[in-house]
Formats: sequence, structure tokens, C-alpha cells
Amino acid sequence: MATTIYALSTPPGRSGIAVVRLSGPDAGRILGSMLTGGLPAPRQASLRKLHTAQGAVFDQALVLWFPAPASFTGEDCVELHLHGGAAVIDGAIASIEAAGGVLAQAGEFTRRAFENDKLDLTEAEGLADLIEAETEGQRTQALAQMSGSLKQLYEGWREALISVLASIEGEIDFPDEADVPDALSHRAYQPLSGLLDSMAAHLADGRRGERVRNGFSIALIGAPNAGKSSLLNRLAGREAAIVTDIPGTTRDIVEVRLTMAGFPVVISDTAGLREAVDAIEAEGVRRALDRAEHADLRIGVADARSQAELLDLEGRLQDSDLLVLNKLDLAPGGKDSGGFRVSATTGAGIDALEARIEAIVRERLSAREMPALSRARHRRAVEAAQAALIRCRERLADAPELAGEDARLAVRALESLTGRVDVEDILDRVFSQFCIGK
Repeated sequence: MATTIYALSTPPGRSGIAVVRLSGPDAGRILGSMLTGGLPAPRQASLRKLHTAQGAVFDQALVLWFPAPASFTGEDCVELHLHGGAAVIDGAIASIEAAGGVLAQAGEFTRRAFENDKLDLTEAEGLADLIEAETEGQRTQALAQMSGSLKQLYEGWREALISVLASIEGEIDFPDEADVPDALSHRAYQPLSGLLDSMAAHLADGRRGERVRNGFSIALIGAPNAGKSSLLNRLAGREAAIVTDIPGTTRDIVEVRLTMAGFPVVISDTAGLREAVDAIEAEGVRRALDRAEHADLRIGVADARSQAELLDLEGRLQDSDLLVLNKLDLAPGGKDSGGFRVSATTGAGIDALEARIEAIVRERLSAREMPALSRARHRRAVEAAQAALIRCRERLADAPELAGEDARLAVRALESLTGRVDVEDILDRVFSQFCIGK
């Protein structure tokens, strides 16, 4: 971090305003080389003329100066709010480079903020998610994570785990000290159980946070010509899939991304399920079954006139899935077999189906009291810590040394979430609680 980096922080191209940022030890010097009259007051916008190294004025812009450590990165930082013409931006970049600025790598500003303890990894990931957010649900989750919701949870676990390690290490390292109760490690049982309960609740969220980030997956399945592609087009509000009367038209998976109930949803039209007539259709059927297996919700689509299609779907749908009897326009008086009776051609019944899908999405993805795991990385780390702590609890009674090692393994698993736990933290807790070494 000895270099001073810069980057255009707004999208390239002509615009009303363009923002160029600098961060590093020479940020103030570089800014001073572009101004007349010295640096502006810290954290106050100042309208100033900017000039090149040759003294030619290239813009009149708002300038902000953030001396370390009170900045986003923790370093000296500068923001130039320029007029967004290409020539102005080029002039600013040329002046910065002439003064020694180095073009930032992707994510380097946030990386420096992390390395300077301005935010932890979960907050940095929340910031990235907020920038990428396309729906209200994604924005809400990302903002909560960027504001420290996951950090607070994981830091609470860290504190509890340090207390557990203090109890175990107290018995291992100081067994003859009068101030240390016998079988001190047994006192760690209840805190361990509380930690494990919290981790289990965190993991048992139905992958809600990951679905909010990546999209709630819905697969349309059914026989050829049941009307899956027509239903997809109706839900999408556009011609996303080819529709013909020829059975087997859809060979591959056709995906449409929508926003429902404020959350991202991915609806997949799949190949018709039947005995394949060639290798290409066979691969399409295989992909359809695989997509259905891994989908968050399956919508079985059957021709309302076909009892055979209905029976086939009954063996493929789960209790939480939806059944759609299509082609209501061709079978208005058909037998009521449950499910949603619709016509993808005329739109009859579609509103009720959409309302039910939105209700399911809202129910499964809406925020709960405990913050959601938003990445597979989080889930793997928590699962590793959970497994180590289960072993730790089992070994407390007869093998405190092994229990202590398992607790340290849990610490290492949590380090990827909360930061490094120094051994001095554990020793400080031991000495403060039990007056060892008097």
C-alpha cells in the first residue's frame, strides 16, 4: 500500500458528472499539484479549478479531501467530482499519472479498507452485493450485511468461543493452580451448546441468503406440448421461448430472469418429459430432470384434457410444488383435479398463479430475525466450525487436550469470517477470570 492508486468510479462514457478517486500516501500531494491555493478543508466540498502539470485549466470541479484515517480506505483519500466529458476525464487522469498515481486494480479500494480494519470481509462482500443489487430484496440484504449484521453475529460467536478456549486451556495449562476449579473445561459445555444451537439455526435457513443473491429457481416441467413454453412467455411478458404445435420443440433449457415480490427469480422452460426419439432429445430430457431436481420450486404443467399427463406429474412433484392444468380455453368444463386452471394462450387464470408464486417467493426469501448466509463461503466456514465444536463438546469430559484442539480448529474456521483470533486474547481471558500467576 505504498503506492497511491486512482480510478474512475463512475461508468465510462459521457455523463453529467464523473467521479475520480485517489487513495494512498501521496493523495494529498497529487491533489495539491492540480490546485492553486492549497488543499481544501477536510471533508468539505470545495469548488476549485483543476490544472495540468503545464498549468492549463481543464475543469472546474468539486474537490473533497479526506485525510487518514477518517476515510473509506483508512488512507489519505481524494474525490474529484468532474464534468463527465471524455476530455475532462482524460485531463484528470493524465495529471494524476504525471504526479505519480497508479491505476487501481479491481476492488483495490475496498481491499485497502479491509486491510486497514475499516470493514471486515462480510461487510466488504455486502458492499459488492449492494453495487450489484437489482431488486429490493437484494438491496435490503446487501445493505444489512454491509452495515455489519453478519459481522455482529460472527463476532458474538468469536467472543463465546474465546471464553470456551479460556476454560479448556485453564485446565490444560494450570491444572495445579488453586484458583482453577477442577474439571474447569466442563464449564464450557453450556456455552458450547449455545454456540452450536446458534450455528444450527443460522445454517437451517433454506439457503435463503444465497437465493436472494443468485435468484429463486423455478422449473417448468411436463409432457411435450403441455404448454410450458407458452406459460413461460406469459409469465415473462414477452416471447422468450419458441412455441409450435410440434412436440419436442424445446430441446434445451430456456431461462428467464424476473423480479417477483421484490426478489430475483429464474424461471426455466425445460424439454418435454417423454421417451426420447433421438440423442439430442434424450440429452434435453436429462437436463430437464436435473434442473427439476435442483430447482427451489417445480411447476408441473399438464394439458387439462390429459389424465395421463396429470398422473405422470403426480410422481414428479413434491408437496410444496405447484400443479398447473393448462389449455383451459380448449377444455373449459374439464374435470377439476386441483391445481391452477389456466390458459397460457388467453391469459385466463394467470393472475392467480402469479400471485401464488409471489407468495411462495416472499415466504421463503423474506428477511428473518437472524441474518442470512449470503455466500457458499460463509456456509462452508460455519459448517466446519460446527463440526469441530461438536467433537469438542463430546471430548470435554475425558480428553480436554483434544477438545482444546477441536476448539482451535473452530477458531481457524471462523477466522475466514471474523478475522484472526490472537492467542493473547485467550490468555488475557484466562488470567483476568482466574487470577493465575499472582
